[in-house]
Amino acid sequence: GSPSAPLEEYAFLGDTHAGALVHRGGSIDWLCVPRFDSDACFAALLGGPDHGRWLLGPAAAARRVRRAYRPGSLVLETDHEVDGGVLRVTDFMPLRDQDPNLVRIAEGLAGTVHVRMELSPRFEYGRARPWLTRREDGASLVSGPDALRLRTAVPITTHGGAVRAELTLRRGERATFVLGWHASHQRSTREIDPVGALEETDRWWRDWSGRCRYEGPWRDAVVRSLLTLKALIYGPTGGMVAAPTTSLPERLGGVRNWDYRYCWVRDATFTLYALLVAGYTEEAGAWRDWLLRAAAGEPGRLQIMYGLGGERRLPEWEVPWLPGYAGSSPVRVGNAASRQRQLDVYGEILDCLHRARLAGLPPSRDAWALERAILEHLEGIWDEPDEGIWEVRSGKHEFVHSKVMAWVAVDRAVRAIERLGVEGPIDRWRALRRRIHGEVCARGFDASRGAFTQQYGSRALDASLLMIPLVGFLPAEDPRVAGTIAAIERELVHDGLVRRYATHEVDDGLPEGEGVFLPCTAWLADCLALLGRKNDATRYLERILSVRTDLGLLAEEYDPEARRLVGNFPQAFSHVALVNTARNLADAGGPAEQRGGLGGAPEPDPPAPGASR
Repeated sequence: GSPSAPLEEYAFLGDTHAGALVHRGGSIDWLCVPRFDSDACFAALLGGPDHGRWLLGPAAAARRVRRAYRPGSLVLETDHEVDGGVLRVTDFMPLRDQDPNLVRIAEGLAGTVHVRMELSPRFEYGRARPWLTRREDGASLVSGPDALRLRTAVPITTHGGAVRAELTLRRGERATFVLGWHASHQRSTREIDPVGALEETDRWWRDWSGRCRYEGPWRDAVVRSLLTLKALIYGPTGGMVAAPTTSLPERLGGVRNWDYRYCWVRDATFTLYALLVAGYTEEAGAWRDWLLRAAAGEPGRLQIMYGLGGERRLPEWEVPWLPGYAGSSPVRVGNAASRQRQLDVYGEILDCLHRARLAGLPPSRDAWALERAILEHLEGIWDEPDEGIWEVRSGKHEFVHSKVMAWVAVDRAVRAIERLGVEGPIDRWRALRRRIHGEVCARGFDASRGAFTQQYGSRALDASLLMIPLVGFLPAEDPRVAGTIAAIERELVHDGLVRRYATHEVDDGLPEGEGVFLPCTAWLADCLALLGRKNDATRYLERILSVRTDLGLLAEEYDPEARRLVGNFPQAFSHVALVNTARNLADAGGPAEQRGGLGGAPEPDPPAPGASR
């Protein structure tokens, strides 16, 4: 693999605990074990081969490479065609209840192929070379608290902290390699049967994907996205990581490089909906419960993101010995945005719990007490500035999307009192709901532009404003909303995809320039469907589908100039948006579903002065 190879060249392996990226040439260039957020032991993705990788493939350059996941599965098969033969490498991570394993099976499909294997892990994000010990059936590689155990019947050589092997496979011959992580103070991982584990893992994934209830258009893309999402859920807690990688740049060569191996509160409602509409109520319930645990405690200390188990401290630091993907530095571990104030997360939490109730998920004890405490805190801070949905590093501002989501929090609490009979100051909260709505309409709308703007007093557009009709704040056909949708389509669409905002117009504390943000394109499709423009909505969804990799994977963004995916990969939010928009557009006769429309319309709010409802 090349450190600047397009992300389209990579496949994703996962076991709901950890994840790996495999280059089509046969090199595993990224692996963090035993958790998604553990230190990487293969970090070639952010540097080069010297920073750790595991290569398995033909010794000679391949004339052609064909690869695919097995249908309905996360088992990857890559066929390398060389002069004289064809080699298949099958890669997967067995589902587990203990230490992680990576299994690689090399098999001759035709003729004769010379094969080479090189395992050169570098712990601590590519810095620490392990102590290597030969074993009867492979090798042991130890560095501080971490150890890897390679098991294979193939003769190996060792040198310089690397394990190598060369072999020849003819048609029907097979060689297996199993790499397991374990804590260095404990015994190595148990021995597993690679072939048996292959069939067991493939069967598990096929059984899981076979339960998908979605039968509409684009079903294959939806199922592949759901498989990716399932693999990004940290099994022990139910939390979903935004991506299994860190510091894959939003602009090649730039500094917009962030660590996404954590769980964002903002993804809550989107994720819950995606899982529920596909029939995965167990996963949806686990995600709801993770959210409740993470948010538990003093409402004033609510964070926008947490660790996989709900950890609060995610200190950000830079890795100076890694040059970064395509020279994009710095490489960051941790995320300082975890300390930001982003008011929209209050709306996401209450909306997620509202959706869970409507979907019939078993009620969670004390959930309403937590919701009430959160809203009582929000009452005192909703009108303060924040860093907003895009986590700007230019200070706090009065973002319109943040105020809209504060309204969502109050609206969902009012609905809970009205529908469930729970206790709360309903008259006070109804008045607050009207007040927030009136302020947003008065201060967030620019009459000269005919559109809502990113911030109070600003003229800049922002794709997050597409949430206004989707959360039920105003209907899509309201002239102010329709004008906003039209302005975004006119000014933020580039090559059929939607930018978050124009970085040259907005001071976000970072240098200008980034790709298009793929979930925003899905939101535009949802809004157009609400306006009855079903064909246009479908065209935007199919544009998203067109930038997927050959394996059906999406990153966070797409660079229309370089014509390649950028940002962390694979990105859960992009796949969630694909699933939700496909579902919203699936019914040819009806409008897209509004998040705000599921529990009945809120009581009407007065229109802004001079505005028409």
